[in-house]
Amino acid sequence: MKTSRIALLLLATAAAVTRGEAQSTRLDSLDAFVRAQMAERRIPGVSLTIIQDGKIAVARAYGVVDLTSKAPVTTATLFQAGSISKPVSALGALHLVEAGKLSLDGDVNDKLTSWKVPENRFTATEKVTLRRLLSHNAGLTVHGFPGYDAAVALPTVVQVLDGTPPANTRPIRVDTTPGAIWRYSGGGYTVMQQMMIDVTGTPFPRYMQETVLGPIGMAGSSFEQPLPPARASLTAGGFYADRTAVRGRWHLYPEMAAAGLWTTPSDLARFAIEVQETYAGRGHGVISPAMARQYLTEQKGGSGLGVGVGGSGRSLRFGHGGRDEGFDASLNAFAETGQGLVVMINANDNSRFMARLEGFVARAWGWPSGGAQDSPAAATSSVAMTPGLLARFAGYYEAAENNMIALVPSSRGAGLQTLSDGLPDEELVPVDSITFRSSDRPFRIAFIVDPSGKANTVILRPGDPRERRAPRVAPLPSAGSDVPDPDEKQTERIKAALTAIDRGGAMLADAPDVTPGAKQDFQGGTGGALASLGSLSYRGQEDVTGRGIRRHGGEVARVKYYRIKTNTGERFLLVHLTADGTITDFDLVER
Repeated sequence: MKTSRIALLLLATAAAVTRGEAQSTRLDSLDAFVRAQMAERRIPGVSLTIIQDGKIAVARAYGVVDLTSKAPVTTATLFQAGSISKPVSALGALHLVEAGKLSLDGDVNDKLTSWKVPENRFTATEKVTLRRLLSHNAGLTVHGFPGYDAAVALPTVVQVLDGTPPANTRPIRVDTTPGAIWRYSGGGYTVMQQMMIDVTGTPFPRYMQETVLGPIGMAGSSFEQPLPPARASLTAGGFYADRTAVRGRWHLYPEMAAAGLWTTPSDLARFAIEVQETYAGRGHGVISPAMARQYLTEQKGGSGLGVGVGGSGRSLRFGHGGRDEGFDASLNAFAETGQGLVVMINANDNSRFMARLEGFVARAWGWPSGGAQDSPAAATSSVAMTPGLLARFAGYYEAAENNMIALVPSSRGAGLQTLSDGLPDEELVPVDSITFRSSDRPFRIAFIVDPSGKANTVILRPGDPRERRAPRVAPLPSAGSDVPDPDEKQTERIKAALTAIDRGGAMLADAPDVTPGAKQDFQGGTGGALASLGSLSYRGQEDVTGRGIRRHGGEVARVKYYRIKTNTGERFLLVHLTADGTITDFDLVER
């Protein structure tokens, strides 16, 4: 017996050592993966937390909080959560429902006292309800919020709701029948925020601290805008997509329920674990298990009561993404398996960095099937393709309205590479003369070419139910050279119109060569993005008539492109024109 016990002890010790070695190897691989991705994408700082078996298993931090102090990011560094504020705020609202102070399905105007949702023909038969606010089908406008420079005056929540100065967004109004369609609305969460203030008589940050953040143990988190100095000293500074710093380090968000949470990945992991525990019948009582089941039940368009949901059983997952000016974040977790990942970065990054990281964690930590969309895909080139052939496909393509993808000859091999914010993103190797596949995930593209061999459309995921066609917008201006301008008078009109777009306000309202949609959407100006228009050098134009490219409500018929000198170096300007030569949009690009 004694010998058997010793043998079992030795076996247990050996197993523990093996597990420890495996964990160490896994963490080394994670560190190497994250650092390589950060270097390629020029991301200043990353903080992440992995949830396993319902507990925080890994908390890691990389990089720096800003490029001036170069202070290291730690697991206690505060990041802006952006729209991940919404699922956290939702728990506060659902707590009030269970306390009898709010109703999920009653008219919100019955509870609002300091402001009311304006009634109109859309609210005649259907009303705005909390359930609809939480699941983005209340018919309300305003997708998101840009926040406010720390040096400017902040509006009240009511001023934001009405779009009155100094608010920098439009009035939040019902413009379609409540309950009819799913449409993401940060405006809806701002209505919810005011309703919570009205029924509690308590400032929103204090209510959320007492009711949600405190009980869950999110000790580093706060909805305060601005943060008090002690907390502000723990923050990362934000960086835009071009990696320029946000002035004043970050913006302020009076729209706290929609975008105002300061937090850490470990605190958001505690939030996710609270949802998992409550769903399983435990938790700290912020909401009941029955309400947690509603929270994780799809209402419309993949939205539960404040959080995105998908799958079922062991694959039931919940999550949300977040973006504030200079910050991106991602939370994904499984309701039943006690697994998840939270990632926060101090940059706006439009690449697949977070998706790749989630795929890595899903594979290394054994997430259920359906966890991460990406998996390794051995991709080797099936055909040889010369630089001249690749150049036929290079250019900008419109994946969705005002969402271009850039395809360039790869710097790594004989294929193509996608760019995101002018930085390398995904490698695509040729399969045949028109088809390419990703080197790291199950993803393909195929080009449609005209009789001359020039690509005019790229099909994303050909043959897949998610297939989408992206028409060509323009070639890479960087691949050409300056040429004589065939219509200098039009270029002068373009300069004048773009100057008006840059400044916004009355100057834009009176501009003769800008579409009504562009006037409306750029009424607040561009923040100086077009301050160097005097240096325009003509490069060419692309006839895109009939390709179905729309910008700000205008059908694009022609794209003119120019070389331009900016404070950050040489860039290129794409100007989108309607058939009558009116400007409906512009893009500043790196290549």
